Amino acid sequence: MPPKKKVEEEAVGPWMLGRWSRALKVGLVGMPNVGKSTLYNTLSKSHHSKTANVPFCTIDPTETRAFLEDERFDWLVAQHKPKSEVKAFVTVVDIAGLISGAHKGEGLGNAFLSHIQSVDGIVHVMRAFEDDDVIHAEDTVDPVRDINTICSELRLKDISYMKGKVEFHKKSHAAARTKSPAHLKKWEDELETMEKVIAWLEEGKDVKNGMDKWTTKDIEYINDYGLLTAKPCMYAINMNKKDFCRKKNKFLKPIYDWVQANSPGSAMIPYCGAYEEELQDMETEAERQKQLTEDGVVSAMPKMITTAFHMVHLINFFTAGPDEVKAWTVRKGYKAPQAAGVIHTDFEKGFIMAEVMAFSELKELGSEAAVKAAGKYRQEGKLYEVQDGDVIFFKFNLGKGK
Repeated sequence: MPPKKKVEEEAVGPWMLGRWSRALKVGLVGMPNVGKSTLYNTLSKSHHSKTANVPFCTIDPTETRAFLEDERFDWLVAQHKPKSEVKAFVTVVDIAGLISGAHKGEGLGNAFLSHIQSVDGIVHVMRAFEDDDVIHAEDTVDPVRDINTICSELRLKDISYMKGKVEFHKKSHAAARTKSPAHLKKWEDELETMEKVIAWLEEGKDVKNGMDKWTTKDIEYINDYGLLTAKPCMYAINMNKKDFCRKKNKFLKPIYDWVQANSPGSAMIPYCGAYEEELQDMETEAERQKQLTEDGVVSAMPKMITTAFHMVHLINFFTAGPDEVKAWTVRKGYKAPQAAGVIHTDFEKGFIMAEVMAFSELKELGSEAAVKAAGKYRQEGKLYEVQDGDVIFFKFNLGKGK
């Protein structure tokens, strides 16, 4: 028999990093007093996170749901005029400010870093406004210095954590040797991954930037570790109202250059925290729209929420009818039975098929009947990967779910 060809493992894209779950969260991270709690309040359209002009005004993280504005959802609602409407949302966590030395426990750093570990994506809130009345932890405003401090602390914490993992792992070497060659091979594979990750971090690089380095096996281990620098990031740049309205700020170019060098592909969203909060305090949507029109801008919040949602690899599919239009949230890569299980676990167990319409085709043709007439109403099986914007009707056998 000819020897089997050795199949080289392909490096995997960065979206495969992270928990395989739909209950994913993003955390607001930054230095003290950069505007995290104000942004949190605006995203949640509430005022239940403390905002104060003192360091560490948030100690215990608070959590809210930020609902997505989605034209597809609005179109389905207009078509069906349902009794119930349920939008998609992303869970946002307000995490207290980090300072230099946090990985060693400075400024309650250990607790804050553990809060970051519990989220799946990071919104780096960067202060790009000068105001003598708002204290800065480093006395001067320098967003690039701040983000270097934050990222350095996250890497140092990951290095410390991984070295501890290696030390613990080596203690199990004798046990792995006595079990079986397969156990020993697995032990050796994980040690190789650990050492590779530590070397990468010690070069000053984030785990999420190892796109061409990590194999499928590496990714499996890395996802178990929950490393801080493996989490996808975006950058919310908090400016004053004048700079936001004129779309200019002296800090934007240095921030852009830093992101391109250190977090390529990550989104940058300029906004004004004080202005967004002012808009939310207005009593009616008409008042908000009038103010935005007068200032010649649009609110940054819908884009920020949508970007955060997709950053942690979440997508929506819809169920729609006269009783309810609902946006369901799943992780990118879910198969049809898994998506059915989001509605009810019995639907996954008894899955028969998914009847699917692409939203773009539904909107173009105007109705379900027209989609069927055009031959674009599809019946998909267990291997179908749900796409963002699918409108789905599941068929299932409840007897199999019992």
